[in-house]
Amino acid sequence: METRHFTTQEVVSLETDADHPLPRRPNQHPGHCAVARDLLLAAFEDLSQEQLKRFRHKLRNAPEGSRSIPWGRLERADAVDLVERLVEFYGPEPAVEVAYKALKRSDVRDVAARLKEQRLQKLGPGPSAQLSVSEYKKKYRQHVLQLHAKVKERNARSVKITKRFTKLLIAPESPDLEDEALGTAEEPAPQRARRSDTDTFNRLFGRDEEGGRPLTVVLQGPAGIGKTMAAKKILYDWAAGKLYHGQVDFAFFLPCRELLEQPGERCLADLILDQCPDRGAPVRQMLAHPERLLFILDGADELLALGSAEAAPCADPFEASGGAQLLGSLLSKALLPDARLLVTTRAAAPGRLQGHLRSPQCAEVRGFSDKDKKKFFYKFFGDERRAERAYHFVKENETLFALCFVPFVCWIVCSVLSQQLKCGQDLSRTSKTTTSVYLLFIVSLLGSASPANGAYVQGEVRKLCRLAREGVLRRRAQFSEKDLERLELRGSVVQTLFLSKKEMAGVLEAEVAYQFIHQSFQEFFAALSYLLEEEGPPEEPAGGVGALLGGKAELRDHLRLTTRFLFGLLSAERMRDIERHFGCVVSERVKQEALRWVQGQGRSTAAPERTEETEGLEGAEKPEEEEDDEEELNHQLELLYCLYETQEEEFVRQALRGLPELALERVRFSRMDLVVLSYCVHCCPAGQALRLLSCRLSVLQEKKKRSLVKRLQGSLGGRNSGGTSRQPPASPLRPLLEAMTGPHCGLSSLTLSCCKLTDMVCRELAEALKAAPALTELGLQLNSLSDVGLRVLCEGLAWPRCRVQTLRVQQPNLQEALQYVIGLLRQSLVLTTLDLSGCQLPGPTMTYLCSTLQQPGCSLKTLSLASVELSEHSLQELRAVKMAKPSLVITHPGLEDEADSLGGVTSAL
Repeated sequence: METRHFTTQEVVSLETDADHPLPRRPNQHPGHCAVARDLLLAAFEDLSQEQLKRFRHKLRNAPEGSRSIPWGRLERADAVDLVERLVEFYGPEPAVEVAYKALKRSDVRDVAARLKEQRLQKLGPGPSAQLSVSEYKKKYRQHVLQLHAKVKERNARSVKITKRFTKLLIAPESPDLEDEALGTAEEPAPQRARRSDTDTFNRLFGRDEEGGRPLTVVLQGPAGIGKTMAAKKILYDWAAGKLYHGQVDFAFFLPCRELLEQPGERCLADLILDQCPDRGAPVRQMLAHPERLLFILDGADELLALGSAEAAPCADPFEASGGAQLLGSLLSKALLPDARLLVTTRAAAPGRLQGHLRSPQCAEVRGFSDKDKKKFFYKFFGDERRAERAYHFVKENETLFALCFVPFVCWIVCSVLSQQLKCGQDLSRTSKTTTSVYLLFIVSLLGSASPANGAYVQGEVRKLCRLAREGVLRRRAQFSEKDLERLELRGSVVQTLFLSKKEMAGVLEAEVAYQFIHQSFQEFFAALSYLLEEEGPPEEPAGGVGALLGGKAELRDHLRLTTRFLFGLLSAERMRDIERHFGCVVSERVKQEALRWVQGQGRSTAAPERTEETEGLEGAEKPEEEEDDEEELNHQLELLYCLYETQEEEFVRQALRGLPELALERVRFSRMDLVVLSYCVHCCPAGQALRLLSCRLSVLQEKKKRSLVKRLQGSLGGRNSGGTSRQPPASPLRPLLEAMTGPHCGLSSLTLSCCKLTDMVCRELAEALKAAPALTELGLQLNSLSDVGLRVLCEGLAWPRCRVQTLRVQQPNLQEALQYVIGLLRQSLVLTTLDLSGCQLPGPTMTYLCSTLQQPGCSLKTLSLASVELSEHSLQELRAVKMAKPSLVITHPGLEDEADSLGGVTSAL
């Protein structure tokens, strides 16, 4: 069977011939292919045998410069065979155009006219009716402006995107973690988060220092942070002529989850046509210049969860393939390598996603600043008086106000307040976590929907939870009408409130699909299902809580938010709320199973021991093969988020007994990360250890503008006119350090390694050391401490109530400042172990150390000097100390060699 496939260059050259149909590959959308075959067959069956013979000859004698089907394949072909030959050789839609022109030349004009009319009705205008690319650009931009002018909220309410969109903080990813310090009050200027205005969006594809321009930009952030809204605003601003002027001719929005769930195979050209206002778009001319195309892939983390990014790549935009293969080829640049990509993904996935991208530029969406939280309230309520009242109401609740940095949570809070304020109810009593905010919102909606038929609605909620759980475990976000009918949800109250209806293109006709109004609602209802229903049979996909918590490691990111919601619902207060609002008794079995699961994570995710060599690799580049290990280590941070959602101290304390050592490595802490870590440290049991290794801080400190009068006073020397000295700013780590001083905090060991502690953090850590009730071990390795920082820490360690017995200081850049540590030996009555491995101890410093060790007030029992280069004189001084204090254990290679040689002589004698 003879076929030929065309390159993009061949297609463009052929397209210039107005009389010649455009050859294309036989791989087409199955719906279009079937329609084209039906049209051709109906036309050919209307021909007599003589007319059919004449038609075959006209097909053979194609116009000059055009290709024709070989005569050997036409000579004996009947009507059915002709359909197959035409579709196979030209492709479905071009085959109709070829047949129409051949019928005209065969003088069968009535059949040709009917074919043309039916073609226009069912397939749209042919290539001859297409606008030029420059003309179609204007038409397409207008179409995008109309299509995306409004965004839907919940299930019905639509608002203009220009009125609802509130600027987000977007920060470029720092290429070098080691350049950042833990506890900096403000980010370095180049990496500072910017509010998402036109300039910020333009910078996403801006040139770097070397003049290069990225072709792939990744927007990452947690669920509900505003990634999709930001992506749609970028598309809308492009259509309005505000973005990428003169750089991008066409921009397309591709929702990954929807495309992955569509059955059958499609080509990229079909996806583009679906977004165009008609079927007459000059797709091939568009694709001939991929450098002027922008594809927005929303929710690319769905590809990774399915393992779809590993599929064999597709390099032809006219080749039909599955949704996973098509999207994966775009991501890897196997398909249209010169096109621009804007990719959104949840924060858990970017590390693995980058392995499938080519030179991506990453940026983090950090949600609302405090200033933009207020703007959102005013936009939501419209009425200034109500907005002001609602905003102040929330701002008084510090925890709730902090949660509003997530735009979707902020919208939920506003939605609840719009009802709660009318009734005078207190929101702050129950809303300390994301789970409680969601639960309050759902209960509020259900209460307003059908207050007279509560029991019936409760039954509907259980069915909705079942649907959500099945979808989460099977990785489905869209549901058919049969799915709703199976669970008796069709036309129900909960369908109206929580599911949105969407028509999707089918093979022969449009198909109706349903999805939750936001993905996070599906995950919330899936978590709620475990408390509303008894555990099902093991063979069912929606089985018990074990299917959620004990699932495969590769599904961990996909189930992350559902797991958090589950723990949030397991608190005693939330369980009482569920019993009151949903009319069921929640079994303690689910809570105990969740507790055992957390405790078991301490055995499966234990951190490897840090050797002296690995700790000395500060600034070394992390190998790619270590990415999976890093995700396993930071899985503990996700466990802490789960425990935080419970807001139940005793439960957290029991769970942490199974995690005796919390090790967080290479974490870029956000403000919420620190809130979560601080809460868990506050609740930790006796004997708990915490290690922060190569961690950084991404908390943004908002700069407040001073008034003109104050700036003038400062410039004229009026800084101290008030007679009071300015207090140093608080470190973002203060909540964590304050948690260590709580009366019930059992933290006994704290290690800060390669964290670059600032003087401000050292000052606050010193204050915490004075009051921490259980801290007996402190490790400070390779933190680039300054002389001032080490001095301040030693003052805290010398405090009479400080309980630290073991101190490890490995700071090779400090020499003279180590005198503060040595002086500590004279003051501390509890310090018994000192590790100075890796430090530089010159002769005078060693003399001072040996003198201090022999003082009667020195209670040190163990001194480690591994990897410390000492002169022979210094070794002699250490030997003298050992002679004077035989009980003091001193570890150094020079002393161990001497002991080995003495032991050898004794054996020989």
